[in-house]
Amino acid sequence: MIKAIVFDFDGVILDSERIMYLVMQEMFQRYHVNLPLSVWSQSVGTQHGFDSFGYLEEQGHIKINHEAFQKERYELFNRLVDQEEVLPGVKSLLTQAENLGLKIGLATSSRGEWTRRHLKRLGLSDYFLSIKSSDDVEKVKPDPALYIQSIDSLGVQPKEAIAIEDSFNGSLAAKKAGLYCIVVPNAVTKQMPFGHVDGCFNSLLDVSLEKLIRYFAPKVSKS
Repeated sequence: MIKAIVFDFDGVILDSERIMYLVMQEMFQRYHVNLPLSVWSQSVGTQHGFDSFGYLEEQGHIKINHEAFQKERYELFNRLVDQEEVLPGVKSLLTQAENLGLKIGLATSSRGEWTRRHLKRLGLSDYFLSIKSSDDVEKVKPDPALYIQSIDSLGVQPKEAIAIEDSFNGSLAAKKAGLYCIVVPNAVTKQMPFGHVDGCFNSLLDVSLEKLIRYFAPKVSKS
């Protein structure tokens, strides 16, 4: 039976992916370079899916100061993301998980310090029994290492856990690790292919863990 739930962070708990895309669009436009969502989406849910500097310099026929660009990018991003609240349905799902006695983990390709700071700011830290970040693995999503470490630390088997993701790279990592995976696409990830997942929802507000557990129960018993 299902014993655990593992959340992604960016795009599932905090709307950080949309904000980063808006920041990058603004900075690219300074150099009169468009940044299509179809191009930027390569970076979502991972760390090295898209060479933003290379793309900007190639499209704009320019050379930029990478260090200065990155410093300004993160200053703008942090200023905006620090004002964001938790996404709809997250607290409801965490409460559902607690009431059902599920272990709760988090697996993110972001840095641990950054993730923990926002979890504390949002008042969510105490929900999570395990937090695995890019600091804990050599390769982030779509590599399955983060999810493998998450379920190991929670003491459950892959088919005893449900991952909650929003991106192709994240959901691919969860499925490679053997977890069930549902996705809640956002404005940045809604055009991605999700034919490999176990469920797709418009909002976490639409998710009933009790129903999901009942749905996956027959599959677990047959495996």
